[in-house]
Amino acid sequence: MNAYLALTKPRLLPLVLFSGLPALILAEGRWPSPRLAVWTLLGTALAAGAANALNSFLERERDARMTRTATRPLPAGTLRPERALALGLVLSVAGTGLLWVAAGAAPAGIALAAILFYVFVYTLWLKPRTPFAVIAGGISGAIAPLIADAAAGGGTISLSGWLLFAIIFLWQPPHFYAIAMNHRSDYARAGFPMLHDRIGDTATCRRSLVWIASLLPVTLAPVWLGMLSPGYGAVTLALWVWFFAQAVALLRRQDAPTAKRTFRVSLVYLVGTFGAMLVDLAVRSAL
Repeated sequence: MNAYLALTKPRLLPLVLFSGLPALILAEGRWPSPRLAVWTLLGTALAAGAANALNSFLERERDARMTRTATRPLPAGTLRPERALALGLVLSVAGTGLLWVAAGAAPAGIALAAILFYVFVYTLWLKPRTPFAVIAGGISGAIAPLIADAAAGGGTISLSGWLLFAIIFLWQPPHFYAIAMNHRSDYARAGFPMLHDRIGDTATCRRSLVWIASLLPVTLAPVWLGMLSPGYGAVTLALWVWFFAQAVALLRRQDAPTAKRTFRVSLVYLVGTFGAMLVDLAVRSAL
């Protein structure tokens, strides 16, 4: 059972739930019904797990060449590849089917499109060929708020849903560039083209700064639009300053330890930003 769970990359799933819940609340203007919240978030998590399982199936040979992924169930031989494929297909049907029944055709369609895009466009087509695949992959990685917003909005996506999508989408490139710089030898052995190999470490770090700079107006937009309070704005601004400063440190040092720290700071930034959203929405609903 643990091997099957590992195929879904469960450490990534909390982000699905953490970003989907505030999208539901902002779309409805109040806390959603427990039924809608539970089934929408569960369906979204199953769809995300499906995409991850199919990705694990397709990249099993490359994963075997990388130290950081060699112990995953498929390269380690814990599971047979056909079982991973079956799991991905079953979770795809379960996740999209649950969303269809609980929230409607639009959320289910968005989830299915995200799975197909992640598998065929990102994993099979772009990732083995171009270092810019991470940008395309960011679309699927940021899809949870759109699913939740469509579920709460009766099939339509509001501005708040697009803003939350944009936060995750813009966050992903600097987050991934830090991972790639920390594990550059792994990615080289696997044959994945990385941006630092194409344009160099300095240019890659500078691009990370551009992506992080673009995050600031997007994360503060909910405050300017009256969706969230200045308290949330103060928290996300402080986190952004920390993230940006750490990326500057990576530009100066360009070594693996600094890249690893940048990766960790990026996680704290994103979790802290969405956590501040949830706290802000909870306080506002209690007043």
